[in-house]
Amino acid sequence: MELLFLSLLLLLMISALISGFPVAFSLPGSAILAIGIAAFAGYIFVGDIDAYFAQGGPVEWLNAGVTNFRSLYWDVERDTLIAVPLFVFMGIMLQRSKIAEDLLVAMAQLFGPIPGGLGISVVFVGALLAATTGIVGATVIAMGLISLPAMLQNNYSKPLATGTICASGTLGQIIPPSIILILLADQLSNATDIASTSRQTAYREATGEFVLPSTLDITSTSAGDMFMGAFVPGLVLVGLYMLYILIYALIKPEVAPPVRYEGKYDLKFVMNISLSLVPPLFLIFAVLGSIVLGVATVNQAGSIGAIGAMIMGGYRLNSGKKDTYLPAILAIGATIALSVILSFYQLNVKNIKTASDAFGIFLAVIAVIVLCIGVFWSGWRIFKIEDTLQGVMIETAKTTSMVFIILIGAAMLTSAFRGFGGEELVKEFLGGLEGGFWAQFVVVMAVIFFLGFFLDFIEITVVVVPIVAPILLSDPSANITAVWLGVMIGMNMQTSFLTPPFGFSLFYLRGVAPPTVKTLHIYRGVVAFILLQLAGLAIAGYFPALVNYLPKRIYLASENAPPPVNPKLQVCLEEFVFNVYDSEGDGLRSGVVTAQGLNVSFIPEKHQKQFSETHERVLATFGLVENIRQAEKELDTYITDYRPLHIEVRLLEKKIRFITLDLEDEEQTIRRLERNGETTGSRITIIKGKITDLKAKIIELEAQIPKNWKVERKKYLELAKAETKARKLYRRNVDEAFEPLIELIKVIAQYEELVLIEDDLLGLKSIIANDPEKVAMKKIKVVEKQLGMVAGSSKIKSKISKARRALKRNPDREKADQMLEKGLELFAQEVAWRQQASEQLLTTLKEYENLLSGSIGARLQNHLSKDQAKYIASCLSDHQDVSLAF
Repeated sequence: MELLFLSLLLLLMISALISGFPVAFSLPGSAILAIGIAAFAGYIFVGDIDAYFAQGGPVEWLNAGVTNFRSLYWDVERDTLIAVPLFVFMGIMLQRSKIAEDLLVAMAQLFGPIPGGLGISVVFVGALLAATTGIVGATVIAMGLISLPAMLQNNYSKPLATGTICASGTLGQIIPPSIILILLADQLSNATDIASTSRQTAYREATGEFVLPSTLDITSTSAGDMFMGAFVPGLVLVGLYMLYILIYALIKPEVAPPVRYEGKYDLKFVMNISLSLVPPLFLIFAVLGSIVLGVATVNQAGSIGAIGAMIMGGYRLNSGKKDTYLPAILAIGATIALSVILSFYQLNVKNIKTASDAFGIFLAVIAVIVLCIGVFWSGWRIFKIEDTLQGVMIETAKTTSMVFIILIGAAMLTSAFRGFGGEELVKEFLGGLEGGFWAQFVVVMAVIFFLGFFLDFIEITVVVVPIVAPILLSDPSANITAVWLGVMIGMNMQTSFLTPPFGFSLFYLRGVAPPTVKTLHIYRGVVAFILLQLAGLAIAGYFPALVNYLPKRIYLASENAPPPVNPKLQVCLEEFVFNVYDSEGDGLRSGVVTAQGLNVSFIPEKHQKQFSETHERVLATFGLVENIRQAEKELDTYITDYRPLHIEVRLLEKKIRFITLDLEDEEQTIRRLERNGETTGSRITIIKGKITDLKAKIIELEAQIPKNWKVERKKYLELAKAETKARKLYRRNVDEAFEPLIELIKVIAQYEELVLIEDDLLGLKSIIANDPEKVAMKKIKVVEKQLGMVAGSSKIKSKISKARRALKRNPDREKADQMLEKGLELFAQEVAWRQQASEQLLTTLKEYENLLSGSIGARLQNHLSKDQAKYIASCLSDHQDVSLAF
């Protein structure tokens, strides 16, 4: 019966959408009706409102709906969607203020004289508009109104002209900052949580262990990651479009003839081009650059874009007057001034300690006031001129409201879909496909491509992605990243928006094209660009590093980067370090010989022993590396034959699990019927027959599992364990080699800090003898804190602490004085050896540390080096098959 109500849910949704009913109400309405009918039928026929639900019931569905609603509007952790109205405002403002029009005209003048130049300029402008607006419809319509007449007037082929405009307009789907990327990031972050839980369950079933290693877990994504991941594939598409137009124009000059510029290439021309091109480029850099450099979050970058668009609109709408650029100059000047002030002063109102701090705050306040004047002045202009601001605000409110209402409706629909067992059906269908992950991926992408003919990107993102993304992300055989999946889905939807006969981009252009341009011209024109987009999709799919590298590279080089000891980085870090051993091994051995020749007889015995062990462990590292390589080689050799067996058995076990779920459902139905007094009859007989068949299928599948499976699995686990053990031995060895060296250098380097405590320490003798006990204890405590800040002074501190405790309950000044004397004796010894070491050893030890830090000590660094970050980002960018661990 669950299938019946699942079918009813889908039928209601499709009917509502086809009839033209608003999407924002079609989605939740379908869910409410289907849930209500199922609950009512269960109550009437069985007496249980939950009877016809595969998971939970209407109460659980309502609770899930409330939770989704609250998480959308009140959850402070889920702030990704705040960026949506900001980027929508920025895009509409640039379109309404005619910045896009100026850009098209300027680029046409610049590129027109070369073959296909006008078409190339349309692609270039389409990329810039995509990076500033992110709205497909607005971009296609703007370029259709401005550039299509110019292209036709200059004898451009109608199919080429229309295809170029349609394809360039869809770049807003993939080039950041794009609204679809923000929505995908939001949906994929939730899908990642579900996929992570699914992967933990699979790991527990396969190994019996309850904790999934972090190296096997799925990494979530953010809007910033999506922006950076989509950046390179977007540029690849732009490059493919431009290259196609140029080659086509060179082969057949009549389809895209050069367009000569009538004016002169003088200073005025350069100024016009600069004023049209530089501000949008600067805005793109300000928005994306602030995210890349870690200066701003995606939401803050959206605010920068919205304010920048207001300032640009303010001077564009007021062009031709003497004070046109004054607000923009004030805003830019104030921003530069703030940057300069920040480089000289610490601007913290709560921490003003000196007159210099107060002066810095004063200058910053003036700069902020000037910035506000520039922004409000620009805002007043766009408010007064043609009522632009009100129109932009209304359109922004409409678009944002539509997005958020659809999000709520989609969440309700998805919960209903899961309640009727739809997600399990999809999982079972995809899991049963021959070909593993890639067969599932191709089917999902084909479905999304097909849905792109009928549904807008918002509906696809919030309805389809939450259902299929967890299934694809949880598959350990591909181990894809959420960023890569999001970019691939975005590029796929971009392609479907171009595909005849229903592509949205085609209809946008058809609405503004002149009568001489036929629909067939548009259809013919987009075919080549569809093939180019499929080529771009294939390139991004085959080379995942194009998507994954930039987000990982930026993350690993940022201040928030994980430390090198992070488990997820270890294998890639070791690959890098092992290469260093191969190329610089002789230098490391030579450094050990030099360090062994140092005279360390005067330092404490503990440090002597640890220093000697450091040399031994450094030299032992090379043998441990060979052990890892040997264990890795044996494992890889065995995996070649073992992997097909593993895949075969896990597929059989998956089929058994699906049949077991069906069996449990049938048994639950029997129990429900028996509770209602129905113990005999045809219905009971049919269900019992199904149960018998299902049990027979399970026995049949279990019999297909090869008899050598357990033996081969055990051998694989032994080899994998041997490799893991070899790596653990290596890691412990290098940590124990480098850590004592760091500690010794730190102890010696703090010689002067220790000497500064001498007077306070000597002064304790009279304090213990003369001051009241409580006063003396407080003063001793101060010296203890000073010693606690100096590395290697714990023994001295211990004696001083005992002196303080001797004054505590039964004051014994004599004992306190004795402890102080022992502390002073230890202090003198410590100062003496540290002074000698500081003069004779410190420089050489630091050189030794620098020699080892990039290899032996790589794990104990605070941050990855630039070369390490590059290598690890590249290493992590390719998807690694981890299915053998499950």
